[in-house]
Amino acid sequence: MKLSNWILLGTVLVAIAGCSSVKKEYRSYDSYPVRSGDLLEMEYTPQATTFYLWSPTADEVRVMLYDAGDKGHAYETVHMECSEDGTWKAKVERNLLGKFYTFNVKIKDKWMGDTPGINARAVGVNGKRAAIIDMTKTDPMGWAEDRRPELASPADAIIYEMHFRDFSISNSSGIKHRGKFLALTEKGTVSPENLSTGIDHLKELGVTHVHLLPSFDFASIDETKLRENKYNWGYDPQNYNVPEGSYSTDPYNPVIRIREFKQMVQALHKAGIRVVMDVVYNHTFNAKESNFERTVPGYFYRLKQDGSLADGSGCGNETASNRPMMRKFMVESVLYWIKEYHVDGFRFDLMGIHDIETMNEIRSAVSAVDPTILIYGEGWAAQTPRYSADSLAMKANIHKMPGIAAFSDELRDALRGPFNDNHKGAFLAGYPGKEMSLKFGIAGAIRHPQVKNDSVNYSKAPWAMEPSQMISYVSCHDDMCLVDRLRASIPGIKQEELIDLDKLAQTAVFTSQGIPFIYAGEEVMRDKKGVHNSFQSPDSINAIDWHRKAEHADVFAYYKGLILLRKLHPAFRMGSGDMVRKNLEFLPVSARNIVAFRLKNYANGDSWGDIIVVLNARKESIKQSVPDGKYVAVCRNGQINLQGLGMMYGPEVAVPAQSALIIYK
Repeated sequence: MKLSNWILLGTVLVAIAGCSSVKKEYRSYDSYPVRSGDLLEMEYTPQATTFYLWSPTADEVRVMLYDAGDKGHAYETVHMECSEDGTWKAKVERNLLGKFYTFNVKIKDKWMGDTPGINARAVGVNGKRAAIIDMTKTDPMGWAEDRRPELASPADAIIYEMHFRDFSISNSSGIKHRGKFLALTEKGTVSPENLSTGIDHLKELGVTHVHLLPSFDFASIDETKLRENKYNWGYDPQNYNVPEGSYSTDPYNPVIRIREFKQMVQALHKAGIRVVMDVVYNHTFNAKESNFERTVPGYFYRLKQDGSLADGSGCGNETASNRPMMRKFMVESVLYWIKEYHVDGFRFDLMGIHDIETMNEIRSAVSAVDPTILIYGEGWAAQTPRYSADSLAMKANIHKMPGIAAFSDELRDALRGPFNDNHKGAFLAGYPGKEMSLKFGIAGAIRHPQVKNDSVNYSKAPWAMEPSQMISYVSCHDDMCLVDRLRASIPGIKQEELIDLDKLAQTAVFTSQGIPFIYAGEEVMRDKKGVHNSFQSPDSINAIDWHRKAEHADVFAYYKGLILLRKLHPAFRMGSGDMVRKNLEFLPVSARNIVAFRLKNYANGDSWGDIIVVLNARKESIKQSVPDGKYVAVCRNGQINLQGLGMMYGPEVAVPAQSALIIYK
């Protein structure tokens, strides 16, 4: 038995089962009982409200009832009775609709402190007290008829990563509910130049999925002081199963934040766009005062040998997904967001902290509801997790997790340079030696006979079984956005070159066999004033300036053209490792900083014949050898037109400097 199973934050653990007819000593966390059924903690009817709390080491548990969500003292204390599986229960036989409550657990003569429970589904302002509501009253009109848009294959997904505040907070957005869930429900919003913004902009661009940065209730924003204009990305979990109050129009009203989140999902679905939630089960805002720790001390976190908290997240703690009740919590939480909120996908923050078994259980449970729901995540951790490396959901183990995808930092850093050095460039900056890493990403991180993994930047072996297990991207919220990174890594870069390389980068992303992913605003050349980590920067840094849509109309048109190209031509999204190996052939090139490939013979049933893609990062035009024949150019010299940009003839074609060429036979 591991010493860490015996030690809790430096104190020897001898847990006595307070919730049992027979006193029992739990000698390790693994021996704790697992609650049967679901983890519901409050069940409301007009006649009675029943409370439940899993706390097997408690000697006593009570529920405090309040009139308000943030002020005043409890007007009543209800003592809970121990029941089966370490669960406590209490029933109040009167109508408690509109009231609030907290739990408090007593262990070894110490009251642990008030919490809304680990599974609150409605809360008051700042999430300190859970709310008693009728969930059926939170549904917007037509909610029962809401349906997720069609998605034939995960390879068809095109993901747009967005922070609520960034997307809509600028006055130039023309949006009324700026920075709120409702911002994504407003139709007909325009920039000062009368160009579409908001949800109409997303429809015009053509993305299939909006990936929302954390939308659950997080701790880093004081919802009572929203006029102070505090900003955070939201990777500070507090209540995992409640929408964040600062994005609602009234954080004091627990019904409103729930209804407005549903309205947002409903509006995006009507626009043909699916919704992905960014979920952060790997750590909590803090450990000592967390709902987990105050309910069952030590159980939900991994500990070091000396009893201190492990910190694979780099945020002070890491959760123990491998423990049965944490695993059960994660599975139920994901299913709850699917069933109650109609969410269509999940991006797991620092997924490499979680264990493979848990992630596979989540995939299996989600697929039983709808196999088209996306699951992907960061295949790494911030620091080394306190768990066996071969059992963690790291990128290298993605082949053990069918139906789950990971981000390709191989492709990202091959294009723009390493994460840990903003000023160091790569392929886009004209640095040679990244071509094989780029090929690795274009093939979708699968085994391919022409990808020599000993020359790939991070992975010396393919890690995906299918290309749809790889997320293809060049930038996201975390790190510099693409414009800033190009400026930092190419000193003195001129605006024309910046635009050319931006387009070239995204051409690699969208012609990759992985699932393409872009950061909101990059289609209009957003920047963040060179800030590397803008998680607490003000709106002046993070907000998308919608004037840029007019200023960079050609860039927007190019991104839109790439999306349409991918949608209309299945050769770019074959979705099968075998198909990619059969139909994707890398072509010989004449110099460094060039990658060229052919999609052969109506790949995946495409209407075009052989398709040639050439990515030229050199500062001069090059000649590329291609199979002899007559071709139609659809992407050339920074322009995309699927109707054609003229004819070209093999066996050699010209490719302008710092640009992509796409032609078909």
